[in-house]
Amino acid sequence: MKLVLCENSSSCDFWPNSFLHVYGTTNQNWVLAPKTQDTDVTLILNKLLREYDKKLRPDIGIKPTVIDVDIYVNSIGPVSSINMEYQIDIFFAQTWTDSRLRFNSTMKILTLNSNMVGLIWIPDTIFRNSKTAEAHWITTPNQLLRIWNDGKILYTLRLTINAECQLQLHNFPMDEHSCPLIFSSYGYPKEEMIYRWRKNSVEAADQKSWRLYQFDFMGLRNTSEIVKTSAGDYVVMTIYFDLSRRMGYFTIQTYIPCILTVVLSWVSFWIKKDATPARTALGITTVLTMTTLSTIARKSLPRVSYVTAMDLFVTVCFLFVFAALMEYATLNYYSSCRKPNCTKKKKMHLRYFSILITLNNAMYWQDFEDACVYECLDGKDCQSFFCCYEECKSGSWRRGRIHIDILELDSYSRVFFPTSFLLFNLVYWVGYLYL
Repeated sequence: MKLVLCENSSSCDFWPNSFLHVYGTTNQNWVLAPKTQDTDVTLILNKLLREYDKKLRPDIGIKPTVIDVDIYVNSIGPVSSINMEYQIDIFFAQTWTDSRLRFNSTMKILTLNSNMVGLIWIPDTIFRNSKTAEAHWITTPNQLLRIWNDGKILYTLRLTINAECQLQLHNFPMDEHSCPLIFSSYGYPKEEMIYRWRKNSVEAADQKSWRLYQFDFMGLRNTSEIVKTSAGDYVVMTIYFDLSRRMGYFTIQTYIPCILTVVLSWVSFWIKKDATPARTALGITTVLTMTTLSTIARKSLPRVSYVTAMDLFVTVCFLFVFAALMEYATLNYYSSCRKPNCTKKKKMHLRYFSILITLNNAMYWQDFEDACVYECLDGKDCQSFFCCYEECKSGSWRRGRIHIDILELDSYSRVFFPTSFLLFNLVYWVGYLYL
């Protein structure tokens, strides 16, 4: 029975007098309404379930059961590159026809809660690439069941799924991925159950609430295929979510620090070659900094065996920094290897230059090189050429070759290192972003 609020007595004239019960004022009357259709619904359900066997699928032995699928995507994310998975929150709807649940009534649709779900047959749908899945139960089980009078059934539920997504990280962090959500029947092959997409069957909510911190959502697409297994051929449905990684985080945390560290290593080319502590400290510091940056960059990646785009960039930057340190080691070694021997004519000059040793070391070496003649093996004059090689015994090594003054190695490096690093960046960014 129901209580019905009547605005005036005339609006309740259609009720029998035996059901009228007036409370309080003359403006508002409370009456007891007669029984509604709830009794009819109870009778309908009791009749439908009286001889219903929920263990058997509809039309068993006659034709396959067709399941129409709809999915509404609440949110996607976060995506974990280390665990190779992503999280998705969806409303999953399945529609099929069960002729055993047909009924005759003035009501066209019966909308029921989760208590009815366990009393009828429902598809044994599984998500094939899910690692963990959770159905929502607060405040009540998030399930809906609707039964039409012609036997059509709609069953929806809300799920949060951690699905596997095999990321190909060769172009990381400029990579793009298609993360799938795959589902099918667990036990019914295509001869007994067929899944199919409805028109506009996959929809997505507003992306403002999505947690794709490192990715941009590029779109989605759905497919269906037949998968052959030893247990039979199954209809497998797949939704692909296309994602493109954002580079902002990695540009700030890795790329810019690596570039600045490489540029910092070039400062040693402008420091005097006899300032060994300064140049050695700068070289070792930049090498250790690159080692730290390389370790930090790898923490956001799984332990894949192939080389990613970031690995290539960090490795090349490390080689540039290491080469800058080795450049000074080479310069220092060959500078000490060349022993000056002065002729008798130059001895008078040495007395003058020896006074300048204590005054200015750099001036001393500059004037000393002008005053003395450098001799290599067996008296060969190797001034302005490489020295201390066995080839220096014969003069044939000079012919047809480009001779480099080892003492001018810093001058060459000031041009070679920036030019080669700029060329590498040009090839790197054009190759990964546009090719």
